Amino acid sequence: MKRLASWVALMAFMPAAMADSYRYMHVSIDTPWSIFIFLLFAVLTPFILMAILYWRNAIRRNAEEDAKGEE
Repeated sequence: MKRLASWVALMAFMPAAMADSYRYMHVSIDTPWSIFIFLLFAVLTPFILMAILYWRNAIRRNAEEDAKGEE
């Protein structure tokens, strides 16, 4: 019975809660740009990290090969 009452209360107040959320949301022309910049960094960060790690390991391998060649 409590579960039914809570479900009915949730369904009764959900439209009002949705209307209030849009009232307090401030959407401007900067909002899509902010989302774009965030997603750009989120997508490019793994590629930048991959390039840095590849470069670091390539330098380390070259140093190890030079050390073996000198012996």
